[in-house]
Amino acid sequence: MNALHLLKDPDRQDDRARLFARAEEISADLARRGAELDAEGRPPIAEIERLKKDGLLNALHPVEIGGGGLNWVDGLRLVRILARGESSIGQLLGYHFVNSQYIYWAADDPDKAWDLGVETVAKTLYWGAAVNPRDPGLTLTQDGEHYLLNGRKTFSTGAHISDRLNANAAFGDQIANLVLPTDRPGYIANDDWDNIGQRLSDSGSVEFRDFPVYDSDFLLPLAARDAAPAVQATFNTPLIQLVFVNFYIGTAEGALDAAIDYVRTTTHPWLTSGVEKASEDPYILERIGEFRAALKASAALADAAAATVQSVLARGRTVTAQERGEAAIEAYAAKVNATHVALDVTARVFELTGARSTASHYRFDRYWRNVRTHTLHDPVFYKAREVGDFALNGRVPEPSLYS
Repeated sequence: MNALHLLKDPDRQDDRARLFARAEEISADLARRGAELDAEGRPPIAEIERLKKDGLLNALHPVEIGGGGLNWVDGLRLVRILARGESSIGQLLGYHFVNSQYIYWAADDPDKAWDLGVETVAKTLYWGAAVNPRDPGLTLTQDGEHYLLNGRKTFSTGAHISDRLNANAAFGDQIANLVLPTDRPGYIANDDWDNIGQRLSDSGSVEFRDFPVYDSDFLLPLAARDAAPAVQATFNTPLIQLVFVNFYIGTAEGALDAAIDYVRTTTHPWLTSGVEKASEDPYILERIGEFRAALKASAALADAAAATVQSVLARGRTVTAQERGEAAIEAYAAKVNATHVALDVTARVFELTGARSTASHYRFDRYWRNVRTHTLHDPVFYKAREVGDFALNGRVPEPSLYS
């Protein structure tokens, strides 16, 4: 449902406002508990249950099946809001949005996609994925009238909390695209995520041991390894990049909010500042102004890129590779900007708060650790190169799970 429809339908406006209000409430609660949550670093089962209960997981699904009917611009803003409170929860919501919406534009059978959406909304399912192309790992074999899936994925964000997984597996010289329930025997989520950041993202390894797969689990027919997917089916990449963009920005916004609160309540004025309160220090004011302006610009760029990608995705099966590529470039430009801005702000907020704020119990370093950890997932200089190649040579990126 687009913005014009929302303006014409007060009930839809109210539903949208409720989703945003719930996101703000959850984010505020996460921010209060942020240091504790980061220290524990456990799978965020209770936090995802809250997102389910408050309707956020279904926010992008069609209203006709009970979803929130929000567009991608609004959905990504929800990701940004949650990331202000806890970066991993913003990431998890965004990943769910892409993984659960992928079925609508990727499945070759619209009825199957619709049925999966109906089930997802009715049961409030969380969607993860096991598709990392740098870690192929999964093999499918025939076993009578069904199949068996075996193998290991080193990283699967939402490993413990996922109800459904998008997965790719090798079947001889072909590739199988699957949608799998995680409550079947043979699915194992390991407790081996222990990185310095995104500690609540539940991104450990998963294993499949003689995991049964049925014909109904195939999202697409078997395809040759080098077969080019339909253009519409490749929009998961620019959209997941925009998820990155928005939870990076949200994390940095959360860091700045925390620093501002600390300056107001705790930071002492410097001896030679000539002011009675740190909140009047001209250098602190200057830094806050710089950081706030940079984040506002980054958020505006992110929203503009999301609007472009959504508009092109709405062309459906008529969308061309060139149109997709040009929209992807907008997302990747936002990614380059958000990466640099978020790393800068999350590292430099200590210039506002001072030496006492480095005490371990505050864990203010978690904001930088979160952004630093995830930005290494997909090196930003490759995104900058793609943006530069388009600007200089007019070339759009070759579609893949990274471009």
